[in-house]
Amino acid sequence: MNDSPTQPSRIKPRALQPGDKVGIVAPASNIKPDLLNKGCDALRQLGYKPFFFDSILEQDLYFAGSVDRRARELEEMFTREDVKAILCARGGYGANYLLGKLDPRKIAAHPKVFVGYSDITTLMTFLFDSTGLVTFHGPMVAKDFASADGTDLDSWRSSTGGSADWEIGSASDSGIVGLVDGRAEGILYGGCLSMLAASLGTPYEIRTTGSILFLEDVNAKPFQIDRMLMQLKLAGKLNGVKGIVFGEMLDCLQPGSQTYTLQQVVLRIVGDRGIPVAYGLRSGHVTRKNITLPIGVRASLNVNGGEATLKMLEAATAPA
Repeated sequence: MNDSPTQPSRIKPRALQPGDKVGIVAPASNIKPDLLNKGCDALRQLGYKPFFFDSILEQDLYFAGSVDRRARELEEMFTREDVKAILCARGGYGANYLLGKLDPRKIAAHPKVFVGYSDITTLMTFLFDSTGLVTFHGPMVAKDFASADGTDLDSWRSSTGGSADWEIGSASDSGIVGLVDGRAEGILYGGCLSMLAASLGTPYEIRTTGSILFLEDVNAKPFQIDRMLMQLKLAGKLNGVKGIVFGEMLDCLQPGSQTYTLQQVVLRIVGDRGIPVAYGLRSGHVTRKNITLPIGVRASLNVNGGEATLKMLEAATAPA
């Protein structure tokens, strides 16, 4: 995948194991202590040792403290030798403020599993595009881990634990279905559509060439999804994309009577590109069991007769 001649080589973090200390960060919106504690309890039950700084509960307007606090927290979690992975507490809004504050070289020198979605998409694509670090689009501590049935543990363990050659298909409990037949291979990339569209025209513009592009969102009306997809198309960000997978698209509905489906809406824009298109993969903003997707690994997408399979062609992590 190379929208730029300076696209870095990929870096894989160390595999996450039970017993590891996991650092929890809040790079965007402020968090509720009770949900943070619930998520930490769930992580302990899975065998991990959650750790966070007291400053994580600070508030500045709707942010989890100042920009400097949030940037310092994230960088310190990467550089601490005792922390083996970094999980975001929640998304919300505000990760874009960190882009000019973070030192990608410092982060690349201490690669770790980094997990989030929603507003955290901004940081995930930034880290992959600037350093080559494989990141993870998956459950957050004060959201999914804090909810019963909030995390899909099979994909979590496969993604972060070093499994190779695993897949998510229509036959599994993933929600994915096929919209346009075809088969393609590429680098799995993407995240929240709103955040991806917001990157355009900035120094941190997404790089989609050669990708299996994953797109998801929440509470956006169909015409808003249409507008953001058209923005990607007009910006040339669908050129060179090998395949597209949409998420659950939770509550992306027009209030009142809607005589069309969101699938029809997206197919008007991406249905004639000659690439496979799938829909409904439950990662990010979801109703239950958030699936973890490794962003930056080689993957294949196979769509045939309404069924679809997204297969990881390599491990997302290095041996522990």
